[in-house]
Amino acid sequence: MEDHDLIERVRVTIQNAHVFKLPPRQTVSVGWRGADWKDKVWQGTVKVVERGDMTAVLLVDRTKGSIFAVCPVREGSIDRCVDSSRYFVLRIENATGRHMFIGVAFNERNDAFDFNTALEDSRREKEAELMPVKPFSGPTKDYSIKEGEKIRVNIPKLAGGSGNDDDSDFPLAFSNTASLSPT
Repeated sequence: MEDHDLIERVRVTIQNAHVFKLPPRQTVSVGWRGADWKDKVWQGTVKVVERGDMTAVLLVDRTKGSIFAVCPVREGSIDRCVDSSRYFVLRIENATGRHMFIGVAFNERNDAFDFNTALEDSRREKEAELMPVKPFSGPTKDYSIKEGEKIRVNIPKLAGGSGNDDDSDFPLAFSNTASLSPT
């Protein structure tokens, strides 16, 4: 992610995130459990960033601004925990391609929601870019009025109307409101 000509789009920045070393998972089918995480190794800022066609989760040190870890967003690189909406598992990679799994926890559910939404929005936009857009070619049937053709509209007259503009002939004229009250 070193090309300076690419535009960087920061989808979300979350100031307070905690990173944990993951204990061994009992079974793969159950998933990760945040309640089992005890070994906290780092605390800092999480950013979801897009550069070109690549999306990544950056773990950035709050004081120095240096990058602690990078998680390129691909299929299976981010997992939710089964016991909490605030805990995620990230597959981080170094420059040589070596990887490991770490746990990321947010203090607030809103931060976890923003993180998840930023990832979903990025995924949906990339899918939409791959879908071909069909240009609108107009209606398939010609509804235009041809030369010499006429439209005739019949508007029914009001019942009891004599055609003059006097409101007294209108069947529901409210000239006496006292007659509307029940006796």
